[in-house]
Amino acid sequence: MGTETETDYEVGQDNVQIFGLDVHNPVFLVSGLTILAFVFFSLVFKEQAGDFFGWLRPALTSSFDWVFMLACNIFVLFSLFLIVTPYGSIRLGGDDARPDYSYMGWFAMLFAAGMGIGLVFWGVAEPISHFGSSMGGSAVENGLRTDWAPLGAAAGDAVASRDLAMAATIFHWGLHPWAVYAVVALALAFFSFNRGLPLTMRSVFYPLFGEATWGILGHIIDVLAVFATIFGLATSLGLGASQALGGLNYLFGVPISDGMKVLLIVLITGFALISVVAGLDKGVKRLSEANMVLAAILLILVIIVGPTLAILTGFFDNMWAYMVNLPALSGVVGREDTNFMQGWTAFYWAWWISWSPFVGMFIARISRGRTIREFVTCVLIIPTIVGALWMTVFGGAALDQVMGDGGQALKDAALEVKMFTMFEAFPLTGVLSFIGIILVIVFFVTSSDSGSLVIDAITAGGKTDAPTAQRVFWCILEGAIAIALLLGGGLGALQAAAIATGFPFAIVLVLMCVSIFLGLRAERRR
Repeated sequence: MGTETETDYEVGQDNVQIFGLDVHNPVFLVSGLTILAFVFFSLVFKEQAGDFFGWLRPALTSSFDWVFMLACNIFVLFSLFLIVTPYGSIRLGGDDARPDYSYMGWFAMLFAAGMGIGLVFWGVAEPISHFGSSMGGSAVENGLRTDWAPLGAAAGDAVASRDLAMAATIFHWGLHPWAVYAVVALALAFFSFNRGLPLTMRSVFYPLFGEATWGILGHIIDVLAVFATIFGLATSLGLGASQALGGLNYLFGVPISDGMKVLLIVLITGFALISVVAGLDKGVKRLSEANMVLAAILLILVIIVGPTLAILTGFFDNMWAYMVNLPALSGVVGREDTNFMQGWTAFYWAWWISWSPFVGMFIARISRGRTIREFVTCVLIIPTIVGALWMTVFGGAALDQVMGDGGQALKDAALEVKMFTMFEAFPLTGVLSFIGIILVIVFFVTSSDSGSLVIDAITAGGKTDAPTAQRVFWCILEGAIAIALLLGGGLGALQAAAIATGFPFAIVLVLMCVSIFLGLRAERRR
């Protein structure tokens, strides 16, 4: 344990023991009951819920897009600042701390938790979407752009459209989302391991709010973190269920219906429960490593059976396109491409922010012993490169088909089956599709089980060894929310819920940067 912070607060001192549980009062009760009520109303008043979510998402992204855009730019700059300043030499857990996991195990877990399921879902679908809208050029009605192309589009120019599509895709999966995770994970790890505070969101704000952190202000922060985590996770579980079912329908003729989606979420939640009960080292770590092996096999197979040369040379072209377009894509003012900025970027930033308590706390738990420079580099730079590689392989192979003469089926395919449709053009179609389905399901399970561990820690006042029954409760509730949202309004409802919880949390995260800086400055003085 590093230097202690000047507080008498002890981990779990506000907890209550009831029915064999050990839960924080009132965070567990308020968040649990609110979420249960939400599930009930979404299922009972399906039509009203669908209308409400249909209104909520565009209302938030159009009114507050600048908040999301500005906040994520701050996180990238702040993370880079930490790498190049003397603060980078501070070690998480104190000078004598050593890492608990090898680089391979550590990286596998942080990547699988961070965005595995999204990469598989959007790897083919997103580049094709941006390519199509860029090729179509910009359309203006009443002085406003009505097209969905990024930046100025590239009407009729296939090569420029491809570059723009890949730059926009890597932008959404690159430095910005990982900077969100890096900020939250670093804050939690530093204040827990170096200052001996509970591993929960409120602890991060001790330099700003002092002892008030343990009162109602802290309760609000922790409850917001639970909401953000559970709705961010539900969005991904909904996406994963749609894609896995699309693949099963495609390979084995399994019917696509709400009933089958519900059954799939129930089955996957069951697998997640087994992993949750096994714990972090046995369950989550092994699953994450299995995931990385599967993802690597699929990646290598697509490189071999796909347009190998185009993919390999495309990586450097795509990274260059990303770097060149990064300032314009990050811009907040003077943007004409409002549909793209609000409908794609602001939604993604809100989704990443809503995931950040979950991924951040998970990364914090497995990162003791790393220096801040090593930590931020590995959480920010390396996943950006790996994400760009994934998008280059899947997006590049898809765009190669679309730009050739056989891409119509791929353009016309539903979002969740685009990856499987792309595999049709390759040898080993069945093998690729089967690995793809397994990968989605295993990513699905790792997201659910690591999410349950995190929500449990927040609602147990920072305790990481709370009774297993609590983790089981949250795991089941995550599945129930994914089902309620899917039935209550489909994908739009899932996305609206993620944005609604991401908005207040964006402001919490900006304050977090201030708090980290104050904490690190005090640490250097010591």
